[in-house]
Amino acid sequence: MSEEIHAIVSNKIDADDKTLKEILDTQKYTIDYFQREFRWERKHIEQLITDLEASFFSNYSKEHEREQVEYYNSYYLGPIVISNKNDILSIIDGQQRLTSLTLLLIFIFNLIRDNPNAEPIESMIRSRKFGKYSYNLNIEERIECLNALFDKGEYDANGKDESVKNLVARYEDIKELFTEELKNSSLPFFIDWLKEKVVFVKIVAYSDENAYTIFETMNDRGLNLTPTEMLKGYLLSKMPNEKKSYLNGLWRKKIGELHEYDKAEDLEFFRAWLRAKYADTIRPGRKGAANEDFEKIGTSFHSWVKDKLKLLSLSKKSDFVRFIETDFNFYTNLYLKITKAQFEFKKELEYLFYIDYYGIAYSLAYPLLIAPIKINDDENIINKKLNIVARFIETFTVYRSVNYRTLAQSSIRYTIYSLVKEIRDKSAEDLVKIFTKRITEFDEDLNGILSFGLHQQNKRFIKYLLARITNFIECESGIPSNFSNYVSDSIKKPFQIEHIWSDNFGEHKDEFDQRDEFNTYRNRIGGLLLLPKGTNQSFKDDSYIKKKPHYLKENLLAQSLHNDCYTKNPNFLNFIQSTNLNFKPYKNFGKNELVERTELYKKICETIWDLNGFHAIMEK
Repeated sequence: MSEEIHAIVSNKIDADDKTLKEILDTQKYTIDYFQREFRWERKHIEQLITDLEASFFSNYSKEHEREQVEYYNSYYLGPIVISNKNDILSIIDGQQRLTSLTLLLIFIFNLIRDNPNAEPIESMIRSRKFGKYSYNLNIEERIECLNALFDKGEYDANGKDESVKNLVARYEDIKELFTEELKNSSLPFFIDWLKEKVVFVKIVAYSDENAYTIFETMNDRGLNLTPTEMLKGYLLSKMPNEKKSYLNGLWRKKIGELHEYDKAEDLEFFRAWLRAKYADTIRPGRKGAANEDFEKIGTSFHSWVKDKLKLLSLSKKSDFVRFIETDFNFYTNLYLKITKAQFEFKKELEYLFYIDYYGIAYSLAYPLLIAPIKINDDENIINKKLNIVARFIETFTVYRSVNYRTLAQSSIRYTIYSLVKEIRDKSAEDLVKIFTKRITEFDEDLNGILSFGLHQQNKRFIKYLLARITNFIECESGIPSNFSNYVSDSIKKPFQIEHIWSDNFGEHKDEFDQRDEFNTYRNRIGGLLLLPKGTNQSFKDDSYIKKKPHYLKENLLAQSLHNDCYTKNPNFLNFIQSTNLNFKPYKNFGKNELVERTELYKKICETIWDLNGFHAIMEK
């Protein structure tokens, strides 16, 4: 190619709408080494699946034939920037979204793997040439992990780099968050829609230089196109000139603080704040219903504010000044306080820490947490209100989870948003009354624990529940304990779920006629513990008699199976006496013992989530 022709080609830029199928099917992409980190967190996957599900079900009907999917609305996932240099495609912008969608496709492929009539999607994940498979997102250090997820649906990422750990964690999130409603007869429709109706703008440059110029332009000059900046421009236009410079500086400072957590955290803040304090209506569940306050805030809060000036008490110039100088400033600080408390354990906000690991969707939790907080509340009242709301969220998630009820946003959004309105600006005393009444009216209770057990989709919750139980009894017994260590995947030897029974049906044939019944009991919560990785693996196939001496070296929940735990351990014995919990050692551990141990776990949970816990927060 001549230099002149090369220059013409390298300056060429293509931009076209492309479906997910057109982006991924049999296409191969590389990613520059300095962009290879996969950084998405649970909240990003949660929001992606929630948005995809909501968009799909706004069109889907059980009465439809599959060809009607062609007329469903498209879902736009933004631009991606590709560099095409000598027919080698490199992703400049869009790696996080495409990687996450690849994980979703792998999960769906594993769901339909054994269905001969399933819609083929493997070519959107990987392809085979000369007998060798290669992934469409072709990143060498991910291959082993992706192979394991593709073949087995799991991978041990311990000791691997951060991107691989995140890949595994996000795949586990998808397993948990992908709702049952999508796994039934709607799944073929969802697959069709995902392939043909999820749309990107694919921007292709034919030199790295042009590709990065486009990327930088989108991320720098394009900032004024975000809802946040459009809202700022509108609000500042309504203010006295002498205030504009100061308030613009305040706005930029607070948005910068939000961006320290995530570049899109400002969007999440405005959605949470406006829903918490102002939203009044929500779209009905019926197909074709129009969006209302809660939905409009989610998609275009800047436009919603313009339409709701009266609701927001915005008429005079001084109102607009107050809205930024007082309201916006206060609620960004509150939002940052909530976010920080989920990363850093503080006793006065301990329930915020717990629900960060296992709770409801961020888009539901944050409005609920912010709703009762008033600008004139002092720090002590704010802490009490936040902890009371977070404790309710945790109780709500536990009650539903031990009864195998979903926490998918589509299933609980009406419940949570009605609560947002009910608790808006309420006192701490009113919150206790409202939440106590709500919990007593739940369809579920903690009796579900008696038949609750481990399965492929609830490992995260099981680990959380065992961590809460273990941490609780250790703290109450005066033993140093750290909840975050029990749930963390980033410590040197992360804790894993341990079955007290080894996977040996033969040892229990005198108690069970069928292996399925044995497996059901083996996975019951009362037959599970948390042990450090390595310890768990070293004797997981041993009988209970052989394991028991090792348990004495582990956490208190494991130690409590051994006789020696009950000698020279006065704090633990005092705890047992004061709570009347039926802790006891077991010489052997069969079916009856497992049932008794499950009853103990239930009693511990009833103690942890006793309704008096709300009053205890009030008394601090």
